[in-house]
Amino acid sequence: MKAELELAEADGTAPPVERLLRDVDEAFSHLSVAEEAERPAVRVLVIDDDERLGEITARGLRRHGFEADSTTEFPESFSGAVPVIDLGMLESANAEALERLRDARPIVVTGATDRASRALAAGAGATDYLVKPVDLSELAAALRRRSE
Repeated sequence: MKAELELAEADGTAPPVERLLRDVDEAFSHLSVAEEAERPAVRVLVIDDDERLGEITARGLRRHGFEADSTTEFPESFSGAVPVIDLGMLESANAEALERLRDARPIVVTGATDRASRALAAGAGATDYLVKPVDLSELAAALRRRSE
């Protein structure tokens, strides 16, 4: 581009503005692709005994740019996904599942606000404790903090 402008100035002609603008647009497009590749999507697994609510939450997170799925079962492995789990699911989990969850540092969502519930979440290694109904922007912010 610089060469095009210098050449037009030296020749005393008008620079090829339309072509230069297309070049700038193309450069911004390449820059956007490079930035997205540098910042891969955070994988999230929503675990909720309410299948419909879990899927709604996962869909909302996908709209916020996350790679999100939902399940009503504890997975064998989180495979690098950040678990977002309903507190009620902890009561049915065995010791092995709780250990996997603790290692994955979950975000707990629940309707409960009492101390015992918060202690249960802390015991599960929760990095965040969000009260339902969860604001998706707040959950997305918690997930972004986890990925930094």
